[in-house]
Parts: sequence; structure tokens; C-alpha cells
Amino acid sequence: MRHKKFICLVVALLFLSSLSALAETKKITTMGSYTFARIRGNVPTEKVMKTLVEKYAADIKAGFEMAGYGDLYQPFIDQVQTATFKDKQLMPGQTFMWMLFRSHGKVKLVQDVEWAGAKPLDVYVFTVNKDFKNYEFIIPKPCGNIALLGITPALLPAVCDLKVTPAKANVNEAFTVDMSGSKNADTLEVSIFDAAGVKIATQALTAASPKWQTKFDKPGDYVLKAKAANALGPVTGPGCEAKVHVNFPPTCQLKISCTVCTDYVGKPIVFDASGSADQDGQIVKASFEVTDAAGQVVDSFMDTEAPFVWEKIFDKAGNYVVTVTVFDDMGITTGGAEPCRIPFTMTQKRLFGIVEFGPMLCRGTYTGFIFARGGILYKISPDTLDFILTVGGAIPTQGDPWTAFLMGNALLSVHAGPAFFSGGLGYSGKEQTTRKGGLDLVGQVGVDVLQKPVVGGIFAELRAPIITPDRSFDEHHKLLLGFRIIF
Repeated sequence: MRHKKFICLVVALLFLSSLSALAETKKITTMGSYTFARIRGNVPTEKVMKTLVEKYAADIKAGFEMAGYGDLYQPFIDQVQTATFKDKQLMPGQTFMWMLFRSHGKVKLVQDVEWAGAKPLDVYVFTVNKDFKNYEFIIPKPCGNIALLGITPALLPAVCDLKVTPAKANVNEAFTVDMSGSKNADTLEVSIFDAAGVKIATQALTAASPKWQTKFDKPGDYVLKAKAANALGPVTGPGCEAKVHVNFPPTCQLKISCTVCTDYVGKPIVFDASGSADQDGQIVKASFEVTDAAGQVVDSFMDTEAPFVWEKIFDKAGNYVVTVTVFDDMGITTGGAEPCRIPFTMTQKRLFGIVEFGPMLCRGTYTGFIFARGGILYKISPDTLDFILTVGGAIPTQGDPWTAFLMGNALLSVHAGPAFFSGGLGYSGKEQTTRKGGLDLVGQVGVDVLQKPVVGGIFAELRAPIITPDRSFDEHHKLLLGFRIIF
């Protein structure tokens, strides 16, 4: 017994000497001399430790107040009886914030302590929770001292993370709101504000379901503000806000070179969508479409380069509608609004001038003539049936008895594509001074070889006299190779 008391005295002296420098960490190399509570047996149990805490509650309270943790006393007392004591070893060099011990019957406090023993120190460890903080206490097994090892947050502040994709979309296209990057949050919430700052929607999310899809039916800029919260309170700072833009649809504008296009069949008409615009992007293409009176598509054209103009030639008269749809760089059209549409009427010119000329052979000796005629061409049924009325004359390439004479035609001309066949009555004057003029039966076969800017063709013509005593076929028929221009 005397030997044991001597060892405790030595340990106490070493312990007190380690406390001499208050401004420095106090190094303790032994434990068990200045016990806070008397412990029977070499290795006290958890049950014994809890009993001692209850027995020395007043001293513990005084010690906590000395350490500046008076408000921790009651949670300590309330929780220690149900706390789980765990075995642990403190390695040499381990520090703890403060420790309560007893000297000469009085409660003492030592702060900023380091275990500097040669071997690990066996301790009980248990945790007391207060104000979202965990206070880790130890009780060294060699004695009943109570020490605060450290303080850690029991609950970390919520971390808010908001991501919205895409950053730009069209009207009624989905945006994905994602708060899965948020941490330590019990509740999540997203609110949407328009450009004027007016809240238009709020959506509650959870850690288990942190994503939400939404869409907007109006273009413009929107701000999404999120809130992540736990028992420590909400977080609405950095990382909790995102901006998105809902694409403004392009504005379509269409002009047409005429809406009552008189005599325009075969002539170019210009459809101009160059005035179309997009306030938050650019026009990248324009789709033109022409439909007839029955709504059937006559022709279409996609223009992918500015200035978005289409020039078209119509080969038939009628009532038409031209429609243009413009596309911006988001691939959107006019946002559900009606595309630009303009109705127009196309009429075909029916009355044209016609000029014919070329060489001619007159029967007799098949003497050569040069002829020229002028007149009118009326399209009875465009591209199918024409009426031609021409008058002109012919000049011989030889002298007497051949003479210049008048001639004219009144013909119906049938078309089969570029080919045409004409027939009707003609009049030929006397090609010799001794002959008489009269009516002819006229037949033509030819082909149009020009279409723009005027129609031009080549034809062969046979003129056969209506036989009378004065005009026989053998003596009065004529062969012509002609060129004609219709304008």
C-alpha cells in the first residue's frame, strides 16, 4: 500500500509540473493519480462510470462551468446514461481540449492537453449532442477523469446546387431542372421568375427525387431560384440560381412582285422573304410553297441562303397561294402562328403579235420568192389551240413574168408540246401578170425552237389553190419554209 501511494505521489508531481506553462500544451505521460472520482478495481466498467457520473453530478457541473461549457452540463447529464461507451486507445501525441480532475478534494481543470505517454492510453469514448454539434468525451480507464476530446458538427449546413439544361430552348420544349448535386438537404425547392421578377411557378423536390422537367409557353428570359434546407436553415446563395432563355420565334415577312399578275404566264414572279427577322438569333432558311385553287402543291423551294428570294415562272393561269415559313438558328418556325401567305392571280396573255418570213417556191418553174407576213395570234386554249391571222407579201428573185404579190392566212394551230400543226384558208395574189389571184387551202407543220424571251419556231407550209378554171393545182401551189416569232 505504501509503495502504491509513493507511485501516485510521483505521478502527481509529474502531472503538476506538466501544468507549469499555461500558455503551452500540457503533456501528460501518466494517468490515474489525480482521479476525478474514486474507482474500485483496476479496469472500471461502463456501468460503473455512469454511476460515478450520477454520483458526482454537482462536481461535474462545477467543472463544466470552469471550462466555459456550463450550457453543456445538462445535455451531458441527460445523455450520458443512454450513451454508448466505446473502447478506444489514444495514441501518443493525441490532444484533447480539457480535462477535469481532482486535487486535495477540489475539482480542477486542465486545458489544451496532450497524451505523451509511452504507450496508447485506454479510454472510454462517448458522444453528447447539442445544437447540431457532437461533443466527444473520454474517460481514461485508469481513473474517473472526464475530458473533452473534440467538437464536430452533427449536421452540416445544406449545400445548394442547381443546374438547368438546356440554357436555351423553344416554346413548349422541356427544360430539365436538376438539384441532385445538393448536399445535406432535407428539403429542396425551385421557384421560377419571369423577366419582370414575377414568380410564376414553385416546385418542391426531394433528395430522392431531385429532378423536374418544365416548359414555358411564352418566349423570354427566366430566372430559376432554388432553396436547399435542413434543420440549420435554408441556403439560397451561390449555386442556387440559374438563368434560361426561351427562344423568340422568327417574324415572317413576305412580298410578291404582283398579286393580280395580268398576262404573266411565262414571265418570272418574285417571292421575297428577305424582310423576315429574328430578335434573338438569325434566319437560316425559308421554305416556299405554291398551291393552286384546289390546295394542291404546285411547286416548292427551300432557300438556305439570304436574302431568301425565290423567282418562279408559271406556265398556267389560275388562282394560287404562296406560303413561306422561316426558320431561325434554333430550328423553330413561326412558333405556331400562321406562316406568311399571299393569294395571287395569274392570267395568261391571249393576244400576241406574230411575224413570219422566209423563202418560198411558186409552181410554174418553182421560181424563188422571199416572203414576209405579220399579224396576230390568239390563244383560244393556251398551249393547245391558237387562231392565227397574218397578211404580207412576197418578192420574186427573178424578173418578168414574175411579180410581187399579196397573201394572207386565217389558220387554226394545234399544239402537241413544242410541235404544232396549222390549217385553214389563205389568199394569194397573182404571182405573174398573166395569172389570177384566189383562195388557197393552207397547211403548216412546225416546231417551236425558242421559248424565252419570245417564242420562235420554224415551219413548212403548203399552199394549194382552191381549184377553179383559172387556177389549177399544178400551176398555182406554193411551198414555203418559214420562221416565225411570237411576241
